[in-house]
Amino acid sequence: MLPCFAVSSDAKRATASDQAAAAGDAAEPTQSGEFELDTQFSRVLVVDDEEPMRHMLELLLKREGFAVRTVASGEQALETLAQEVPDVMLSDVRMPGMGGLALVEAAHERHPQLTIVVMSAFGSVDLALDAMQRGAYDYISKPFKQDEVVLALRKAEERERLQRENAALRAQVRQLTAEADQLGEMIIHSEGMRRVAAMVRKVATFKTTVLVLGESGVGKELISRAIHRNSSRADGPFVAVNCGAIPEALLESELFGHVKGAFTDASHDKLGLFEEAQAGTLFLDEIGELPPPLQVKLLRALQEEEIRRVGDTKPRRVDVRVVAATSRALEEMVEEGSFRRDLFYRLNVMSLEIPPLRERREDIPPLADHFVQRMNRRLGTKIEGLAQRAMEALVGYEWPGNVRELENCLEHAAVMAEGSWLEPKDLPERIHNKGERRMSTLEIPMAEGDLSVKRAQRALERELILRALEQTDGNRTHAARLLELSHRALLYKIKDFKFS
Repeated sequence: MLPCFAVSSDAKRATASDQAAAAGDAAEPTQSGEFELDTQFSRVLVVDDEEPMRHMLELLLKREGFAVRTVASGEQALETLAQEVPDVMLSDVRMPGMGGLALVEAAHERHPQLTIVVMSAFGSVDLALDAMQRGAYDYISKPFKQDEVVLALRKAEERERLQRENAALRAQVRQLTAEADQLGEMIIHSEGMRRVAAMVRKVATFKTTVLVLGESGVGKELISRAIHRNSSRADGPFVAVNCGAIPEALLESELFGHVKGAFTDASHDKLGLFEEAQAGTLFLDEIGELPPPLQVKLLRALQEEEIRRVGDTKPRRVDVRVVAATSRALEEMVEEGSFRRDLFYRLNVMSLEIPPLRERREDIPPLADHFVQRMNRRLGTKIEGLAQRAMEALVGYEWPGNVRELENCLEHAAVMAEGSWLEPKDLPERIHNKGERRMSTLEIPMAEGDLSVKRAQRALERELILRALEQTDGNRTHAARLLELSHRALLYKIKDFKFS
């Protein structure tokens, strides 16, 4: 059984008489060598070959609220550390056998995060420096006042706390960095999204215009931001505008700007979005909604790399990379005459088509996990994840609104949830009804009249594994998650059922 560190919480505020009583209690060794640990206090391992010194330090540190364990040698200290690592080790330097400096070096090598304080009656600057170089945090000279020991350990305690907080912050930064890396928040699991990511990296290095295609909600702006982030213009601005959200009368001024007096309300010069995006990227969302008169002016801006503000007489040079996006069939609009053919070809130098979510269902579990974590940070919720049936409902739904609908659905569920796991009832009714219904019909191949429960269970298990592998496009990690199996267990069952 692992050793523990003794703490007497009743001794924290002990008076002189209390200390004497505590000394009498401490003189009796504990038979098992195990003590109940109050984990709110720092655990200290005291290493000293002199029994009176160990006893005095144990009483002092218990009184101050530390959890204490004492050992008489460096060898015993290493044995203890191999089983349980305290927060702080307080060690003498001069000891028979393994000395304190050798112990510091060995303990630091095996447990780099352990905070070590050394003490010695043979204090010198050289000895202190040697201890620090071997991994000690602080040094105390004997004889010392009790307050000096407590202060040194409080400093060590603070250091250990800061190390934990720093590690937690680094983990958070790594998570945030992973979410905001060069491809932004793209979840790249399905083969379709891998192809999109490869194209993003490829086209990003060139200034050429890019046309991003896909249904509403698939993440066209996210892809456009990824192109910008991977380009040489990443330090420049990324300016986005929805061409269908601005009234036609104002759109020209928004895109190209205007000069003072150009129209009734033009009381001052105004930069257009092209000029705001100078040396960066301009994202024109819903480009199919652009009115025909502005299509001509946009074509000129792309070809000549210059714009003219409304009411101005001279053109202005612009250095802007344009990424356009649409959910409409531009080629059909060209044939109908509602979109200029020359502008279409100018925009469609490189095109990226993002598959709808229903065609990449294996992306749904990681996307759901990502959105749940983001929801926890934004809403202050503490959702641990989705129950299996809730995830099955998500995977089984058709998602006409794509990724945007999925995110909104999970926000709805996070608000409605009563526990730490999202259940089907927390999801919008349209989703858990249709999703569960799609998943509920399972045909179990059994011979007519065969009522064997064992064979039925095996046939059902086989059918569920096949369904999970089908839904995740053969991704066994995601399939194991849907099936609530370990990855190893799923691999074993795949081999047992002789799946290819």
